[in-house]
Amino acid sequence: MKALVVGGSSGIGLSIVLGLSQRDDFGTVYVIDKSVFPKEYMNDKVSFAQCDLSAGDLAVLDRMNDINSLYITAGFGHLRFFQDLDDAYIQDIFAVNSVGPIRIIRHYYDKMLHDDDFVCAVMVSIAGRLSSPLFSVYSATKAALSKFVEAVNVELEVQGSANRILEVSPGSLKGTGFNGGVSNPGQTSALADEIIERAQRHEELFIPQYEEVFKDVIARYEADAHKFGMDSYWYKRNSGRV
Repeated sequence: MKALVVGGSSGIGLSIVLGLSQRDDFGTVYVIDKSVFPKEYMNDKVSFAQCDLSAGDLAVLDRMNDINSLYITAGFGHLRFFQDLDDAYIQDIFAVNSVGPIRIIRHYYDKMLHDDDFVCAVMVSIAGRLSSPLFSVYSATKAALSKFVEAVNVELEVQGSANRILEVSPGSLKGTGFNGGVSNPGQTSALADEIIERAQRHEELFIPQYEEVFKDVIARYEADAHKFGMDSYWYKRNSGRV
């Protein structure tokens, strides 16, 4: 088996690369990322190519058409007031968080539709399912990706494919570089292993800590979206992160 991990040089993507490369049933694990893959984690199964999704050039994928597992973990976002975001930021965040992943899935979609077993997982975000002030454009990019995955999974089903795209929608994760954090594979390896297992079972949605945290969070949002948004805004402001 061969895999491609998009955004595999850090965070949860790096942990997925390490998890796949340690499995006997996997051969090459391709990695594409804007950042260079760290030398200390390189092994003989990992094949790295640099690619910036914001640039829109995905020609590198033509060298990776022999995969049967696809994990898309690239993405970024910052807590900011909407008025502080310029046009370049808005274009880049949609290119990386929404348009890039959709284009990559389209590149491999014939395999997903027709192959007996093609594994696919995409990192989305709980922010794509909730009102998230100060993450307005970030949450919009993730909402777009979430609805895309939901719709395409229906298309796969009605066309007779057993393959599905797994939407992974966590909250804030320790051990990643998101919003100024520090990447640490030791903190994300267990989650990476669970993502791999769920993707291989062709599940459609995984919200980490759903029962412990997000079941109640989603219920509060559905009960009163405006109040939830106001609470979310003041929580972020009072946390000192803005």
